[in-house]
Amino acid sequence: MKVGIAADHAGFEQKQKLVAQLREAGYEIVDYGAHHYDADDDYPDIIIPLARAIASKEVERGIAVCGSGVGVSIAANKIAGIRAALITETYSARQGVEHDDMNLLCLGGRVIGPVLLWELAQAYLNARFAEEERFQRRLDKVIALEKGRADI
Repeated sequence: MKVGIAADHAGFEQKQKLVAQLREAGYEIVDYGAHHYDADDDYPDIIIPLARAIASKEVERGIAVCGSGVGVSIAANKIAGIRAALITETYSARQGVEHDDMNLLCLGGRVIGPVLLWELAQAYLNARFAEEERFQRRLDKVIALEKGRADI
C-alpha cells in the first residue's frame, strides 16, 4: 500500500519514527514533509499537499501528525474527498475505516507516545471499508454534502 505522511514541527519527530517503522513493515511511503524541523512552519502548508494527494489517489491513505492532531484534522477536511479524523485509540482507528471509509489518520505527536502511534497506524492501515449497504448509504450522504447537495 502506498501511504502518504506529513507533519508540522510539533509532529516532526514522531513522523520520522513512523516513516521508518512503516517502511520496515513494507509500506511504500511518500513523505510530504516537513523534511526538517522548523518551529515556524504552519500545519495547513504541510497537510494540504498530503490531503490533495489522497483525494487524487496519488496515495491510497494518509497519516498526519501535529501537536494535538486537531489542526491537521480541521485543515485536511476542507479538501474534497478527504475523510480525516483525530484518533486516540485503536477501535476508532479500525472502525473509522471499516464504517466510514476514513482515508486520513490524524495523530497528536505531543499527546500520544510512539508505541500507541504505531498501534494506531497499524490498526488504521490494516482495516478495510466494509462496503455493506448501510455504510455505503451513509458514505454516499457525506459525499453528497461535500458536493453541495442539501437534499439528504
